[in-house]
Amino acid sequence: MKKELKEKMLKKVTDGRLSCAAARKLAEDLGISYKEVGAAADELGIKIKDCQLGCF
Repeated sequence: MKKELKEKMLKKVTDGRLSCAAARKLAEDLGISYKEVGAAADELGIKIKDCQLGCF
């Protein structure tokens, strides 16, 4: 799952950033927690931007 998450995440990244909405959608689509998406973003050095809920 982690490899699939990272691959999908990298496809959505722009300038090293991923929007909060895109990160939440990834979590929901893959049936994983926001925390897992946040951890993967940290591992890849991706910043989450425009966070509406403070999840990341």
